[in-house]
Amino acid sequence: MVGIVLASHGDLATGIKMTGSMVFGDQEATAAVTLMPSMGPDDFRKKVEEAVATFEDQEEVLFLVDLWGGTPFNQISALCESHEKWAIVTGLNLPMLIEAYSARFTTTTAHEIASHIFTEARNGVRVKPESLQPEETKPVAAAPAAPRGAIPPGTVLGDGHIKFVLCRIDTRLLHGQVATTWTKMTSPDRIIVVSDNVAHDDLRKSMIEQAAPPGVKAHVVPIQKMIDVAHDPRFGATKAMLLFETPQDLLRAVEGGVDIKEVNLGSLAHSVGKVVCTNAVAMGPEDVETFQKLIDRGITFDVRKVPADSPEPMDNVMKKARTELGLA
Repeated sequence: MVGIVLASHGDLATGIKMTGSMVFGDQEATAAVTLMPSMGPDDFRKKVEEAVATFEDQEEVLFLVDLWGGTPFNQISALCESHEKWAIVTGLNLPMLIEAYSARFTTTTAHEIASHIFTEARNGVRVKPESLQPEETKPVAAAPAAPRGAIPPGTVLGDGHIKFVLCRIDTRLLHGQVATTWTKMTSPDRIIVVSDNVAHDDLRKSMIEQAAPPGVKAHVVPIQKMIDVAHDPRFGATKAMLLFETPQDLLRAVEGGVDIKEVNLGSLAHSVGKVVCTNAVAMGPEDVETFQKLIDRGITFDVRKVPADSPEPMDNVMKKARTELGLA
């Protein structure tokens, strides 16, 4: 695996490493090196060498640095002179780091990752209102997965069955971990939030649609609309990520004929009457009953917030919920 060193003046590198862990999960072969006011260039260079020495593969190393021409860059650049496989990208930002983490799953060289993340890092700099953003820097929309305009009823695209690349239950619906980590891992062309409540809340609906990552459209639909879409052959060329706020909404969709076989349980917020089952999941009696109905239908659950987390067995989560609620 390509090692990644984050380098900056002050605590920027440490902070962005921590933020990256919140979004993408803890990452191996990653280190943060900071230049503090009391340090000289040689001190910083030694810290960089010590960081690289902790990596199993010290041949392929990518440095994400804050400023071109600053002391961190200059010292790392000097080290790179004797390591032809190392690479540096400056302008350190969170989209750059997340894309680098993602690229390590499929890319084995630092040079390839450096080239790949350059565009993503630039696209991460956006302006709202969008009218303030120069035309030449506006993100280019991805090609549509299906023809534009109205498609006549009865038209069959692909094999006539919408593809679900991920179905997730998450109280927060579309947020950073979903918009970056899970989207990159599953490559949907549509993110569909399925919720009667959100579909009738114009503010929440607008915020979700704006939170979609570049190249992916986000939609908010009522549960019945999702049931209709699942039976409509015009969506056969669509790869969708489904997001549900509650297990009850998911059960209604499944009972309506939405063909879901596996669900990622990301988070369920704690509230009165619920007990904590994991660091991200809280359940009440109605939740336990609903999950059991879904399990009885043959649906399996992958309990984890981000792909890097180790899945927790759903049986253990359900057992703890029943015990804490006195339902055992």
